[in-house]
Amino acid sequence: MSVQNEIEKNHRKLGQELELFVSMEEAPGMPFFLPKGMVLRNELEAFWKKEHQKAGYYEIRTPLMMKQDLWEQSGHWDHYHENMYFSNVDEQKYAIKPMNCPGALLIYKSKRRSYRELPIRYGELGLVHRHELSGSLSGLLRVRSFTQDDAHIFVREDQIHSELQKVLDLIHLFYRKFGFQYKVELSTRPENFMGSVELWEKAEGDLESVLLERKVDFQINSGDGAFYGPKIDFHILDSLGRSWQCGTVQLDFQMPEKFDCEYIGEDNKARRPILIHRAIYGSIERLMAILIEHYGGDFPFWLAPVQVKVLPIGEAHQKFAYELKGQLELEGIRVDVDERIEKIGLKIREAELQKIPYMMVIGDREMKSNSIALRKRKKGNVGVFEIGEAMVRIKEDLNE
Repeated sequence: MSVQNEIEKNHRKLGQELELFVSMEEAPGMPFFLPKGMVLRNELEAFWKKEHQKAGYYEIRTPLMMKQDLWEQSGHWDHYHENMYFSNVDEQKYAIKPMNCPGALLIYKSKRRSYRELPIRYGELGLVHRHELSGSLSGLLRVRSFTQDDAHIFVREDQIHSELQKVLDLIHLFYRKFGFQYKVELSTRPENFMGSVELWEKAEGDLESVLLERKVDFQINSGDGAFYGPKIDFHILDSLGRSWQCGTVQLDFQMPEKFDCEYIGEDNKARRPILIHRAIYGSIERLMAILIEHYGGDFPFWLAPVQVKVLPIGEAHQKFAYELKGQLELEGIRVDVDERIEKIGLKIREAELQKIPYMMVIGDREMKSNSIALRKRKKGNVGVFEIGEAMVRIKEDLNE
């Protein structure tokens, strides 16, 4: 890949050209999402919600800011406080959450639990803040404010293996959707760890056995686990062959102990659940950056912020163009009209630069026959079609 192509695929450059997001001095590391960027973001979130609902997850939302005592209890204060933001409210110390897990633990504890309820799968698209050094900030790839696609799954010990298998199935489904290849690492106990060596070794063994059973090629990343548990990390490969760490699966015996989480077992005795922490995107922002560069801004039809651009040749064709826009929107298609009084060649070139999947050109002939001249990105003119037939072709792309 040439240096020129590298530059062309840079997500910050494309993000500005395609009007997806901007970074501003008023909030370093906290991106501003523009309307087209929000379409892309909302599609990613909608896909996430749909697949998690199908997989038996309950969506939750936890507060952005909670008392400092909670973060001391969870261990984040000892292991992570230099990366956190703090505030005082009513003369009490609060922290803006850098992670979502303590909130999920509090929700689990909010009622008495039975062994019959487990596994309990909580999913959260949770906004978190982490203090990254200003020199390390980079577009959407490294930010201070981002949304993690977290899940926290409370399981019995006899459910660990089967639930990990389901998690890995879901991760594979997501990455296949985007055409990503990926590499896998098993990250083991760090020097600064919480809990006993025996529990760590058990957790590492559980994760390794699942990978071996699935015959997954993986590397051992010694000492790079989270402070509360070992993890499986997923590194996706983009179209330039670069590796990005996104998904993670962490097995945690420590947090349920620290928060005194329990369920009543079949023998009517209190027992401790095990917690699986899990993310697939890693963060919405980071995945958007990777996808912008992976596709070079030429998104698959379902993700494209504008899917169809209607190009009236002259002012006399504008009313027909907007009527067509209304028909397309009723079919769930995202559509825009270029009503400028400009040469049609210029409108087509600019729509190509905006990487619009389809263009519909309307002139006198098309108005008289209730048809459109259809153009497809990278293929050019594909013919004149009656409007209903053109919609069928476009919806086939959407369904794919």
